[in-house]
Amino acid sequence: MNFELDMAQCLLRDNLDNFLARQYRFEARRQIVLGEPGWQPTLWRRFADELGLLGAGLPEQAGGSGGGAIEHMLVMEAFGKALVVEPYLECCVLAAGVLARSPGDAATALLARIAEGSAIVVPAWSEPVGGVATQARRTPDGWQLDGRKAVAVAAPWATHLIVSAQVEGTTGTSLFVVPRQAQGLALQSYPTIDGRRAADLECAGLALTAEALLGTAGASQALLEQMLDEGAAAVCAEALGVMARLHADTLAYVCERRQFGQAIAGFQVIQHRLVAMHLKIELARAATVFASLSLSKTARERALAVSTAKVTVAEACRFVAQNAVQLHGGMGMTDELPLGSYFKRATAIEREFGDVDHHLRRHARLERVAA
Repeated sequence: MNFELDMAQCLLRDNLDNFLARQYRFEARRQIVLGEPGWQPTLWRRFADELGLLGAGLPEQAGGSGGGAIEHMLVMEAFGKALVVEPYLECCVLAAGVLARSPGDAATALLARIAEGSAIVVPAWSEPVGGVATQARRTPDGWQLDGRKAVAVAAPWATHLIVSAQVEGTTGTSLFVVPRQAQGLALQSYPTIDGRRAADLECAGLALTAEALLGTAGASQALLEQMLDEGAAAVCAEALGVMARLHADTLAYVCERRQFGQAIAGFQVIQHRLVAMHLKIELARAATVFASLSLSKTARERALAVSTAKVTVAEACRFVAQNAVQLHGGMGMTDELPLGSYFKRATAIEREFGDVDHHLRRHARLERVAA
């Protein structure tokens, strides 16, 4: 497969790498994630105003640059290298993708606000019991939602949420845009192990206007599945940046650490481990690029490519992260080194948007259907 970036994509990658190297140093990040609100709203505005980053993968009619999956891949890899916690994945990949495929002026207007940085839209689809138990019923003024959502990442920072629900009298899934300050919506916020923020949501008599529904009632399951596949491909790209930093830090450490009068990088067993880590990263890169290029294909082709990438990347994350810690020794898991934070993010990515078992089962099911 011959894959080359065009000039605009190269500029996006290089400008973002340079910006994050200057503005997103690890020690400052550590203090931000430990404090309140846990992210940098001013930096988010700079992403929009100085870099045009928030619209890099959005359509031009919504104020974006007309990019797509490859632009998202480049941004997410750069964010993985710097361990950025700002909600680009949740807002500009997941929610923006749903809004871009939803008809109506309200969806287009909200998408434009994402591109300019004035709205942060976050999806909330997972539930404590699995499936979609949240119920929506029609009212004279629009809709009423009742139910709970679990682990909505970046929800504490959102201005709007996209909530999945089952409309009374239908069997399909529907998606609703919910303002963060809507009456009847309660959030219980908490930090995650990898330095982000999430929230559990409770909708109790949550009243919405008729325009809150995205698309047709009961017909959003395919839209939701595509959103989750795009999210899985995006975290695979983020993992490439995380693993690259784990590998680079480990290489630097073994070149400094000395035993028996020489750097341990000179020992053949150490060299073999570093090469194996590099090979795992390159295999993960090939699978991630293919998955990103497959997001515009048929649902089956997209799902097969994404599941393949997710399994490949999850196994690479575990191998690279564990070897990085082992080669650093006990200090590898302390908070004194960035390595521990990168290890935690790599571990979270293993399970985000489905773990290895989930994607192996899905891949096998799709292959059986084809046969």
